[in-house]
Amino acid sequence: MSMNFGRSRPSEPEINLIPFIDVLLVVLIFLMLTTTYGRLTQLDLRLPQADTAAQMEKPREIKVSISSDGQYVIQKTAIMGNDLRSIEQALAQAATESASPLVVISADARASHQSVMLVLEAAQKAGLQQITFSAQARSNVSAP
Repeated sequence: MSMNFGRSRPSEPEINLIPFIDVLLVVLIFLMLTTTYGRLTQLDLRLPQADTAAQMEKPREIKVSISSDGQYVIQKTAIMGNDLRSIEQALAQAATESASPLVVISADARASHQSVMLVLEAAQKAGLQQITFSAQARSNVSAP
């Protein structure tokens, strides 16, 4: 039998990292959620404005105007129905005048997004592939 008279070495202290990682993950999730919601509630959109050069009248254009209350005018002709079918028929009729026309959408800044999407869908159904948007030049708009 031998006797151990030496000093016993104290055991190394252990650091348990699992609770620390749990806390960090909770803080990370909290920061991600608050950052996302904070950004969504602070959007301030003022559309549409762009720096555009004056354009000359082009014979291959089909001009579509959308008012703020959802009224449609295609080639200076008011559309009676505000549904997809009537807009598609008007676009198809205007497209017969020239081959491969360019559809120019001029929407009021307060027009609903749905109104613009309706014209885009009607143009696609009428087989019109070239679509663009017009905007008011910034130099002509007074500062808010």
